[in-house]
Amino acid sequence: MGRGKIQLKRVENQVHRQVTFCKRRAGLLKKAKELSVLCDAEIGVFIFSAHGKLFELATKGRSMKEMIEKYTKCSDQGNQPQTAPLKDVQVQV
Repeated sequence: MGRGKIQLKRVENQVHRQVTFCKRRAGLLKKAKELSVLCDAEIGVFIFSAHGKLFELATKGRSMKEMIEKYTKCSDQGNQPQTAPLKDVQVQV
């Protein structure tokens, strides 16, 4: 038996919202690290909190600055990033 679906909406209680943010941020960064290891991918993640605090992750021993420079270099050469609309992304379980 799996988990039930939850309705995504803004958490009104500020304390609960901060706790939710911290837990989900940690989970997102963990998944990014796992994806990097499993698929040998270079991943960079920026997260800004509601208070403007920056959290970042750059994998493969690179700095975020190096990753941005690599992205800019690829973009300037005409390589378009491979993106898909969120509604088209499918998750396999």
